[in-house]
Amino acid sequence: MATADTVTLFRPVGLEELKLIEESGWKAFPPRLPDQPIFYPVTNENYAAQIARDWNTKVGSRRGYVTSFDVNAAYASRFERKIVGGREHEELWVPAEELDEFNRNIVGAIVVTQSFSPAEER
Repeated sequence: MATADTVTLFRPVGLEELKLIEESGWKAFPPRLPDQPIFYPVTNENYAAQIARDWNTKVGSRRGYVTSFDVNAAYASRFERKIVGGREHEELWVPAEELDEFNRNIVGAIVVTQSFSPAEER
């Protein structure tokens, strides 16, 4: 839960990324792949759920999860918020090379708030 010193962000992930988060003790996101120059947590859970449900369930493990986590607000304010569709599609764009520092600014644990499976399994 965010405080005056933190901001709550969300990250849609697939099963593969979720396992790496679990291996970190629920404290860090894994490094980006070479073709992924940006780490983009999102600012609202509905947008994260939309990605997890509509994208993650169609690729890889075909499982989508919404993670929620708090970040030091002063640190998070360094990153520009980008609107990438409708105004509810707001992301922070964190350069991949800054992900380690971003992870050090996570306050508390990363938690799973929603999970999704392919539509044909529901």
